Amino acid sequence: MASPLRSLLLLLAVLAVAWAATPKQGPPRLLGAPLEADANDEGVQRALDFAVSEYNKGNNDAYHSRAIQVVRARKQLVAGVNYFLDVEMGRTTCTKSQPNLTDCPFHDQPHLMRKALCSFQIYSVPWKGTQSLTKFSCKNA
Repeated sequence: MASPLRSLLLLLAVLAVAWAATPKQGPPRLLGAPLEADANDEGVQRALDFAVSEYNKGNNDAYHSRAIQVVRARKQLVAGVNYFLDVEMGRTTCTKSQPNLTDCPFHDQPHLMRKALCSFQIYSVPWKGTQSLTKFSCKNA
C-alpha cells in the first residue's frame, strides 16, 4: 500500500503534466468582455453598414461618406451583440440625393477631400432584427 505522501506526490505530478499539456491561448478571457472580430464577418459588416448610414443621416455635409477601412473591430455578447468599430471614413463624390453609395469614388481634389477616424458602438439584437447606434465620435484625420 502506498504511503499518503507518495500518493500526494503522484497526484501532483499528474496534475503538473496535465496543466503543461493544456494549450495556452494568451491572457485569460473575461466572460462578457469585448473580443477582437474579423472585419469581414457578416455581423460586423451589417453593423458597419448601419453605422455609416446613421453617420450620413446625422451630418449636414452635402456629400456621402463611406468607410475607407475598418481599423479595428470588436464584439461583445450581451443580451444581443455590441459591436465596437474604429473606422477610417472618407468623403465621396456622391451627393446625398444619389442612392447608390457603394460605387461612389472618394474625392481626390484637396479642397473637397475629407477623412475622419470614427469610433462607433452598435447594439444589435439579430433575432429581433434591431440595431441602434448607441455611441459614436469622430475626429478629422
